Amino acid sequence: MFYDIIKSFHLISIISWMVGLLYLPRLFVYHNDTKKFTEMCDTFLLMEYRLLNYIMTPALILTYILGFLLLYENTYFLNENYFLLKLFLVFCLTIFHLYLSILYKDFKKGYRLKKTKFYRIINEIPTFLMILIIVLILVKPNFQTT
Repeated sequence: MFYDIIKSFHLISIISWMVGLLYLPRLFVYHNDTKKFTEMCDTFLLMEYRLLNYIMTPALILTYILGFLLLYENTYFLNENYFLLKLFLVFCLTIFHLYLSILYKDFKKGYRLKKTKFYRIINEIPTFLMILIIVLILVKPNFQTT
């Protein structure tokens, strides 16, 4: 039962993290279209700050802590190629999270180095990675050649 509770909270934290990874780039799209140093620009900065620091980063940390607890109970997953690929994709999501933090800091400094289209394109990255991760976890493909 304890394992199922940990797994449930792991899934909840993943969902919270993914919501942020999907929404923050969308905020950047709208933010990039506003004029610098306006009230609307300040509103976007506040929204981005709160999303990043009150939801996304704590959810990321909780996802990792609970994931490691689950892995501790099931170390045999480390022998599965699909699981190792899933871990790599989660690491890619983590790098994306860190990159979004850098983009937020650029907005905070007043920089507008990228075009709005760039933010629209990167908005699709977490969706693509999430689909791959879910398929890997549910299908559990066998990548071993015999």
